[in-house]
Amino acid sequence: MSVGQDIVAWVDERFPLIKTWNEHIAQYYAPKNFNSWYFFGSLAIVVFVNQILTGIWLTMNYKPDGNLAFASVEYIMRDVNWGWLLRYMHSTGASAFFIVIYLHMFRGVMYGSFRKPRELLWIIGMVIFLALMAEAFMGYLLPWGQMSYWGAQVITSLFGAIPIIGDDLALWIRGDYVISDITLNRFFALHVVAIPMVLLVLIFVHIIALHKVGSNNPDGIEIKKGPKGNRWAKDKPADGIPFHPYYTVKDIFGVGVFLILFSAVIFYLPEFFGWFLEPDNFMPADPMKTPPHIAPVWYFTPFYAILRAVPDKFLGVMAMFAAIAMLFLLPWLDRSRVKSIRYKGILFKLALAIFSVSFVMLGFLGSQQATPTYTMLARLFSVLYFLFFIGMPFYSQIDATKPVPERVH
Repeated sequence: MSVGQDIVAWVDERFPLIKTWNEHIAQYYAPKNFNSWYFFGSLAIVVFVNQILTGIWLTMNYKPDGNLAFASVEYIMRDVNWGWLLRYMHSTGASAFFIVIYLHMFRGVMYGSFRKPRELLWIIGMVIFLALMAEAFMGYLLPWGQMSYWGAQVITSLFGAIPIIGDDLALWIRGDYVISDITLNRFFALHVVAIPMVLLVLIFVHIIALHKVGSNNPDGIEIKKGPKGNRWAKDKPADGIPFHPYYTVKDIFGVGVFLILFSAVIFYLPEFFGWFLEPDNFMPADPMKTPPHIAPVWYFTPFYAILRAVPDKFLGVMAMFAAIAMLFLLPWLDRSRVKSIRYKGILFKLALAIFSVSFVMLGFLGSQQATPTYTMLARLFSVLYFLFFIGMPFYSQIDATKPVPERVH
């Protein structure tokens, strides 16, 4: 044996290296009919690794201090070797993470990846989504720019609308009566240490749960056991193929395309017309000067629009949280006889199209000033958003469906 094989054999005697590789990559059988919608799971891991690595390097020069934070970001951008690149990789990576996650979730809704036996897998994924939102919210304050400061001030004050415990909860989150140096320090600790550790554990659990129940596919059919159609192993799924090398090659191609687009944004349009980095965030935070228009970063704006659409503050906060909670209930709301959109009827396809348009429009409206026209539109699209979930037990049950084939295509 070669030296490399000797080392692997030595490690394998003391740690299940080969067994882990075989179970989760080399001999993990995935459906043979994956399409381009199945790139986004691997892309999410790529972006997560990018955020961890660039975040580590940024913390080496960042100062979590109310008087120094903004200047330290400017120092990173102007004086640290390749600091501008690391900062833009991290800021663009945050938006890329949510783009990838939203598309990953949309694919799950289209193909019924939340249906039995994957209900727990979906719930774990939604907990990851919540943790990611918390991670992004904490990180958004760290540049200590005007929009970071006032956006955090507005969002944390929303918790004060909760009866009885609201004021104490908002005070506990901020650590002070307003966003201050104390808030910056605790958000820095949570963003850099606590929440990434939680995300690592959740991602690991998510992958383990996925490999326990197996991957869904565009047909929404469980791949069959047995030798028919499978020349690799008689005890493996007949309509499956080994993840490696077939899907590792596919994912590498997807990562290559993603990195081309990711690099184009970083080098040519890192602010992305003010959506990824707002103009107000290039000014240091000033507690004495409120920006004329305060809005969270784009990936929070759909839920922010729902919040603003409700006149009562408390009910608005409840509606915002309900908009996220509805996603957890999907496995029990969908009563259709089939999983995949390929075999569902016009009612589900129409409902999903309206829901998608509503979500995008809410994202736009949440980023704009609350004029009477925009407020009415936000109320309309908020109702359509919730109707997708509330009506699902009914329209999914009466929807016409196509015959589902016995084997995947």
